[in-house]
Amino acid sequence: MASSVLEATRAAHEDLERLERLAVRELQRDPANARDRLFQSHRVRNIIDLVVTTSDRLVEIYEDKDGARKEEISNHLTAPVQDDIFHKFFDRLKDIRESHRRNHSARFVSETDDHEELLKEEPAIEFSGEEAFGRYLDLHELYNEFINSKFGSLMEYSAYVGTFSQTEKITHSLKATRQYKEYLEHILEYLTYFLRRTEPLQDLQKIFTKLESEFEEQWANGEVPGWENKGTKKESVVQESEVDLDYYNSVEELVELGPEKLKEALAARGLKGGGTVQQRAERLFLLKHTPLEQLDRKHFAKGSRGSVSNVHSNGNNSKDDLKKEIALIELKMRRLCEILDEVIVRTKENAEKKLTLTYEEMEAEREEEEVQADSESDDEDQQIYNPLKLPMGWDGKPIPYWLYKLHGLGQEFKCEICGNHSYWGRRAYERHFKEWRHQHGMRCLGIPNTKNFNEITSIEEAKALWERIQSKQWLNKWRPDLEEEYEDTDGNIYNRKTYTDLQRQGLI
Repeated sequence: MASSVLEATRAAHEDLERLERLAVRELQRDPANARDRLFQSHRVRNIIDLVVTTSDRLVEIYEDKDGARKEEISNHLTAPVQDDIFHKFFDRLKDIRESHRRNHSARFVSETDDHEELLKEEPAIEFSGEEAFGRYLDLHELYNEFINSKFGSLMEYSAYVGTFSQTEKITHSLKATRQYKEYLEHILEYLTYFLRRTEPLQDLQKIFTKLESEFEEQWANGEVPGWENKGTKKESVVQESEVDLDYYNSVEELVELGPEKLKEALAARGLKGGGTVQQRAERLFLLKHTPLEQLDRKHFAKGSRGSVSNVHSNGNNSKDDLKKEIALIELKMRRLCEILDEVIVRTKENAEKKLTLTYEEMEAEREEEEVQADSESDDEDQQIYNPLKLPMGWDGKPIPYWLYKLHGLGQEFKCEICGNHSYWGRRAYERHFKEWRHQHGMRCLGIPNTKNFNEITSIEEAKALWERIQSKQWLNKWRPDLEEEYEDTDGNIYNRKTYTDLQRQGLI
């Protein structure tokens, strides 16, 4: 029926208004805890998706590709003949009744009806055990990929978490490879997936679109961070993406690639692909130290010498395109790392803390965090009156002010060894010398965390004290050359060093 087009338009506009009110009402509610805050964001995200879907449906109606809306409006605007007024009126009334008879389940939906269920649902969000419901990143797979790659290096997981976004430390010769590009794509894919789970209201598409538009101009001007004047620089050696000669130091290493891969690499450079595997590897290894243009003509296949320049040009263009793609992925990854800066810091601290814990202690701590998150009740919705911003006690309420003053919790103690971490109160400050953060800092300095270093918070003071302790240990050490005594036939006493010198000279 034609009248359903205008009715569908009205219903869609009504749904949009209702969804907007629900989103506002949900955002005005203060979440009880971090888990509830995450659920709130996902519920609002679902509402926004419904708004987009409904808006798309409205756009299709207004585009009116089938002409149904135009026909409906024309029927309403056409001035009927006096005799046809009642006839058209009853025809439309009949259509409306027939429509409701066919759709007897159709009814008025109030604001507190169907869409209200959106505010009650608990979104299903998947997190790994390491991610702790969005508190930490789980970079173990990426860490293993990094340390086992040719551009990576061996390091602790905690060090990797703090430096994985610092791609400028990797040389450009190692970056311009397909392996490095795949590694960056894996990082970007994980960070994007993590952000969509923890911050669903972030418009990542808008962020990436803006980055791409800025990137094109920066790349043309050679101003991309970490790639200054690198984007348009031409290389002098054509390298097949699958066989990068920079990574091979001998013919034997190339032989391990096999005959087919060597043949493809030789053909891509216009060289002969025949012979044994050893001969192919030797022919390809010539390009390790000799430019393609200076190679002897006998190594080229027939008719391929004239096309070497074209191969050379195409190789350079493909490598420049690869560099450009890698630079763009790096830019996107760094932008996501800026958004997740607090999460990265928490992940690094958690990784350093785990170095001092046993497996049983880590499992107990993880279970404690899960229980604590599940046990947070709706009572936390009530604002606690705490104008002095006192620390919370075991019952979740501010401690008494006299207790706050007694323990000196207003005093701040900073420890440079712990990364300038602040400790409030003398008791917490004294206790921290035996905790994991201070122990990890001392281990990084290469100093044993003994009682001698209590009350030492400066890195310079700790190093100076350690040097003095080592020097004293050296003085107290038994030195046989100087302390072992010898007596000659005349009864003179010498230490071993002097005695052996005189004996060697024939004086005794």
